Parts: sequence; C-alpha cells; structure tokens
Amino acid sequence: MNYLASNLFFKEEETQWEVVGEGVQRQIVGFDDRVMMVNVKFDKGAIGPLHNHHHTQVTHIAEGKFEVTIEDETRILKKGDSFYIPSDKIHGVVCLEEGMLIDVFSPIREDFMK
Repeated sequence: MNYLASNLFFKEEETQWEVVGEGVQRQIVGFDDRVMMVNVKFDKGAIGPLHNHHHTQVTHIAEGKFEVTIEDETRILKKGDSFYIPSDKIHGVVCLEEGMLIDVFSPIREDFMK
C-alpha cells in the first residue's frame, strides 16, 4: 500500500501522542513509503514486550535508561546510546528510568498507520 509522505517539518506540540501500552506512548514524527521515524515515551517500569517484524530498525535513546534485549543478548543502555535490530530478530525493552526512544524503521510500519 502506498502512503503519502508526512509533513516536511515536525513540531512536537502539534502532534498527538497515541497510547500503545501501559506506560508507553508513540508519536509518529515523519515517514514516506521507505522510512519512518517515531518517538516512543516510556514510564519507569514500562515494557516494550519481546516481538519481531520484517522491518529493519535503528533506535536512539533520547532520554532515560533501558534494558534492551535483541535475540539472546541483553544490555543496559542509557541516554545517547543506540541499537540496531536486523529484520525478523526478536527484541524488546524494559524502561529502567523514565525515558524516550527514537525509532527509525525501514520500510514504513504499515501497522502504525491504522
């Protein structure tokens, strides 16, 4: 399915947050058919459950501290750190200190557009 591209400029205060889990909110920042960037806020203790998808993902930790699992490896990462998830790899996070992740997906996450 083809989606139009997002606006050229993003203003945080003009874009709604969507509740996507207990203590987790998502805000779509920008996208076209090939790439998507998303802000994801986590309350302390919130969980991004283990899952996988065909999209390639790169995530930057903008705020906070997270326990990040990719396949059978788990690391503690903090503000300024990043991680890469190849297509179809099982991954998830536990928020250790309130924070925000910046996720970039390729291609676009069609399931986020519903």
